[in-house]
Formats: sequence, C-alpha cells, structure tokens
Amino acid sequence: MKKLLLASAATALIAGAASAEDVKLGILFGFTGDIESLSTNMASGVDYAINEVNESGKFLSGSTVIGIRADATCSDSSVATASAEKLITADGVKGIVGAVCSGTTRAVLENVARPNGMVMVSPSATSPALSTSEDDGLFFRTSPSDAREGDIMADILLEHGVKSIALTYSNSDYGKGLAEAIASSYTAKGGVVTINIPHDDTKTDFSAEVASLAAAGGDLLVIAGYLDSGGKGIIQASLDTGAFTRFGLPGGMVGDALPLAIGPALDGSFGQVAQSDSGGAKILTDLGTAAGFDATQPYTMESYDATALIILAMQAANSTDPQVYKEKIMEIANGPADGSGEKILPGQLGHALELIAAGKAIDYDGASGVTLVGNGESSGRYREFEVKGGKYETVQFR
Repeated sequence: MKKLLLASAATALIAGAASAEDVKLGILFGFTGDIESLSTNMASGVDYAINEVNESGKFLSGSTVIGIRADATCSDSSVATASAEKLITADGVKGIVGAVCSGTTRAVLENVARPNGMVMVSPSATSPALSTSEDDGLFFRTSPSDAREGDIMADILLEHGVKSIALTYSNSDYGKGLAEAIASSYTAKGGVVTINIPHDDTKTDFSAEVASLAAAGGDLLVIAGYLDSGGKGIIQASLDTGAFTRFGLPGGMVGDALPLAIGPALDGSFGQVAQSDSGGAKILTDLGTAAGFDATQPYTMESYDATALIILAMQAANSTDPQVYKEKIMEIANGPADGSGEKILPGQLGHALELIAAGKAIDYDGASGVTLVGNGESSGRYREFEVKGGKYETVQFR
C-alpha cells in the first residue's frame, strides 16, 4: 500500500487552501422498502460522524458538513437514480454515503455517480458483482463482499450439523449473488443444496415457493433475502404450513424487526452478519447509547465509517472535489505501508483532522476495523449469532 501523502503547508499554499464553506453529503439510504427498519440506525451513524466533525471545527478551514437524506428504497432503481440525480444536480452534494442495497447501488453507480464523477461509499451493498464494476475509482464500500459471507455461512451450517439445505433468494442483485456464493461454498465443502429458487419481494403470497421448497426438503431453509419484505414472508409461510421450523439467516435477514414480526418461532435459527469486534466497535456502541441510537444494529458502524472516510479524504486532499479526494480514500483507510500512521477510532475524528492538517499520517480503523482491499471494499468481519428469546445472541466473530 502506498505511503499516505498528506498536503504540507507548502503544497497547500501552492494549490490554494480551501476556504470555509458548507459541504453537503448525500445520505442515500433505503428509508422505505425492503430494509427500512435498518436505515434509521444507519442514518444515525452518519449523523453522528457529521456532528463529531462539525463540533471539532477542524474540517477544511472551519467548513461545515451538511447531510442531505434521500430515499433509494432498496429495489426500485428508478427511484434510487432519481434521488441520486437530485442530490448531485439540485442539492450540490460533494459525496454520497450509500446506496444500501446492491441492485440500486449498481444502478446509481452506472447511471448517475460515474457519469457525474461522484464518489460513493456504501456501508451495506455486498454483491460480489460490485467488485468488478467499472467505477473510475469512485466507488468504495465499508462492508465485505458476499463472496466471503458465502464461505462463512457454509462453515457455520456444517458446524451445526446441517448436511442439506433448501435455499431461496430475493430476485435481486443482492439475493442472486449471495445465494450463488452460499451454494457454491456449501457444496464445495460437502453440503447438499436440494433446491435454489428465487422469490419476488413484491408478493404477499409465498405458498407456491414454500411448497416447492418443502417438496425438495432439507435440514433447514436458508433465506438470502430481506427482513422487511419477501424474506419475512417466506419464513411466515413456512411456519404456517410446517414446511420448515428452523432457518439460516444471512445479513439481509438480520434486524430487530424480524423476531418482533415472527415471534418465538424464530428462536433456534442462526446465521451471520457483517460486524466487527474491534476496539472501535465498543467505543461507537457506547457513544451511540449516549446519543440515543444503537450502533450494534446491522451496518450502523459501517455507515459511520463510510462518512468518516469521505470527510477525512477531503481533508487529506485539501479539496471537496470528488475527482481529487477519491485518490485519498484507500490511503486514509489503510495508512502507510510501514504502519506509522496513527490509528483513528470513533470519537477521534477531530483529532484525525488536526493530524492531517499538520501533515501527519493516519490509519483510519473506525468502528468496523476498516481495511480496504481490492477495488476498495472492506476485508470485513462477521458476527455469528443464534436467535434466542427474540434476540440475536452473539456466538463468536469470524
């Protein structure tokens, strides 16, 4: 990894130091749709990072960051692209935190962000296809690819003694990519996939899909879907018919709304979600509790980190131009190759801004233990859980 290069006082004078201004960031989340129950806490993570920066007064000669929320839904690409276009053309944002679901993220990247030269950092779009998307160096994500989650889930299933699974997935970029990753890893390790079929998140009657899944059989049903739409419907229909009583739950199925909706019948189900056990995770959890939000909810830590990366990269580039500061994001995330950068954790964004302004190297660790690999995606950690008493109880981190 290249050594972090920060603007010195001399280069700042040559380039022209930024003057104080209002710098707008888009928050392009699924405030309605398939994961709306997760977006409130995720947006709170963004807001906390912005407030932390503004209270420090250390950002770009006293500039203020303003977050502007826009709805990407989760599955409606036309709504997502229209929202992104408004953020860029009407609102004048200098970066976008989001989008949140893989299909809408890809649509925004291809149709809006890339043509307009806009940086996007997604906290939760996990499709493996995004790893190879043409992005002109503008797209990053603080969550790991589902290619890795498939491998993690295969191990967890086999460790639970699950020798065969029925598998259904949301008929979306996210669902397809994750189901493929789970199926390929699980079969490679000796498991049997009895059936692998899509479900439509816009439906309300899943009896046909559940009948097919039940006919194929399996030790349990794995649902690569969304907790607020089709995934929830598949579980309820399975329970109503007795087709399955235990479920494998990947990241899109994790959130407090699901056990609240299903009730005690969900107990005994298990799975994993992208989440870190880093020192920064505990710090943001405590800060969030004091501020009134739950940082342990899925992708909330990653949302805080996505916001911090954009802001710190702007400081390092001494510019809010996405074409300029995009070059600093990997450097901020990973620090100097020799390990000399000072580790930055939640609550230290003001300190990080001071260090950067003084020409000193940092290594942003954040809440999720940020390290970016490949084309700018997180190497990531996963929290393995089991549902007990209506709660996602942690088993271990992987």
